[in-house]
Amino acid sequence: MLEKTKTQADITALMADIGQRARAASRPLAVAGTDRKNAALNAMADAISARSREILAANAIDVEAAEATGMAASFLDRLKLDDGRIDSIVSGIRAIAALPDPVGSVIAAWERPNGLKIERVRTPLGVIGVIYESRPNVTADAGALCLKAGNAVILRGGSDSFHSSRAIHACLVDGLTTAGLPADAIQMIPVSDRSAVGELLTGLNGAVDVIVPRGGKSLVARVQADARVPVFAHLEGLCHIYVDKSADPAMARAIVVNAKMRRTGICGAAETLLLDKDIDRQVAAGILADLVADGCEIHGDPAIMELAPQAIPATEDDWRTEYLDAIIAARFVDGIAGAIDHIAQWSSSHTEAVIAEDPAVAERFFAEVDSAILLHNASTQFADGGEFGMGAEIGIATGKMHARGPVGVEQLTSFKYRVYGTGQIRP
Repeated sequence: MLEKTKTQADITALMADIGQRARAASRPLAVAGTDRKNAALNAMADAISARSREILAANAIDVEAAEATGMAASFLDRLKLDDGRIDSIVSGIRAIAALPDPVGSVIAAWERPNGLKIERVRTPLGVIGVIYESRPNVTADAGALCLKAGNAVILRGGSDSFHSSRAIHACLVDGLTTAGLPADAIQMIPVSDRSAVGELLTGLNGAVDVIVPRGGKSLVARVQADARVPVFAHLEGLCHIYVDKSADPAMARAIVVNAKMRRTGICGAAETLLLDKDIDRQVAAGILADLVADGCEIHGDPAIMELAPQAIPATEDDWRTEYLDAIIAARFVDGIAGAIDHIAQWSSSHTEAVIAEDPAVAERFFAEVDSAILLHNASTQFADGGEFGMGAEIGIATGKMHARGPVGVEQLTSFKYRVYGTGQIRP
């Protein structure tokens, strides 16, 4: 594989060739049987497990380079691999293999008065471009999910995870060839030059059907602005957690700390804590103290600062910030109505949680909050395709068209209509 090209003409030619090969591979992949796709997936998992030392050695190169540039701790956490994370990648691929094959499944069927029988059936999207940053595990997740859904995929990982992603990608290709599927079904752009992204966003002369960006706000904004094909967008994870006065105190304390601190660098981490103004002040103080004890910095309104002396004053910017770090913005609101108003103004429509024992509060939250994922009495860290039983995900789509929430195998399909007649003609 090439590691760099010298001119824009080189990159344009390289990307056009990748697009043509992906389009060619998508045709046999679309009709590949479930057993063959699953055989490829399990062979990929076997290869990653067998070559874990190589993958970790490649990852060490990326991590060392990232540390030398002063990469933030939250982004380093996304980049780093270890034995446990390799095991999770392997388990994720096997879980995708165990999922029902969406291709060819009948979504709906009905019969018309004239005797025509109509079916709506899932079909692959075709060729998917996936652009992502930092996380080398996305290489495996995206490749495996697209394969299961019968799609060819072009992967463009971040330059900071270049060596890690290449090592994982080599295992994916091994799995494809072992099962007799085209190696070009999962391609990785072999250059770190950013102009390659621009070429991918053009659609590569009609070769690419959908772009899925997974990364920071600036990356996704660029993709949305420049893409000439449809985009499954995940802008940012500005997630809220509201604790109602009816909340069980012990449950609220455990959920809030987990939602913020389990992994601060993921998009499902809570970034804003909203507390009912009528909640018991000892309960509120306990929640804040737990966060501080776990190493979280609190940016709070004046009432929060009275209960948490370690807090610093919140500004308007705090309500719009995805920290991806051990920092949370906190304020008191006027009950469920105040929480809904705050979320409507500041949310990125990713994930929100309500902690309440009053069913009316939970029902109103679910009815009036318009985000992709809503949780009642559970941590926002469950905003994950694997936790939804999807095996894995490419990302969380925060738009409202086609795919919304975790983008798994079903979301990576379209559909077509099959109409069965017995000689009908239209009068």
